[in-house]
Amino acid sequence: DEYDSTWMMKELKKYIKELETEPHDITLYFDGSFDHHSNTAGLGIVIFYTQNNMRYRLRKNTHFEYIESNNEAEYAALSFAINECIELGAHHQPINIKGDSQVVINQMNGEWPAYEKNLARWADQIDALLIKHGFEASYEFIARNYNKEADQLANQALQGIEISAISKQ
Repeated sequence: DEYDSTWMMKELKKYIKELETEPHDITLYFDGSFDHHSNTAGLGIVIFYTQNNMRYRLRKNTHFEYIESNNEAEYAALSFAINECIELGAHHQPINIKGDSQVVINQMNGEWPAYEKNLARWADQIDALLIKHGFEASYEFIARNYNKEADQLANQALQGIEISAISKQ
């Protein structure tokens, strides 16, 4: 494999069987909405994953306080999404991250530096979380119209409407 490990066929079959019971083939979408007047944010996430040979979609949002900017709300949403992946039981695998925040995507993939201390702190926390749980993140900037569901969830959270649902795809 890519780590120069040697596998016996019996070990490989056992590993594949275990992998089927854990969430894998994960793609997550995130979005944060920011209210300037209250310094609060709505965080919206959509996570697609496979488990036990079934495809699922998790939709979730939350209200978050003590946010200073829209970019910080976007980082908080990404952190929220990764923590939800961990709650699902995912670990040590590739994870596809998609969002409409050029700042977050480009800073997390290393193309842009994070000069603002609070954003750099979020980026460091997210990197540490990914490393701790063995995720290999790939980041993709997407147009806002491809992130409508996460955006809607974030806006609903700002309005006090909480959503948490898992559906089969």
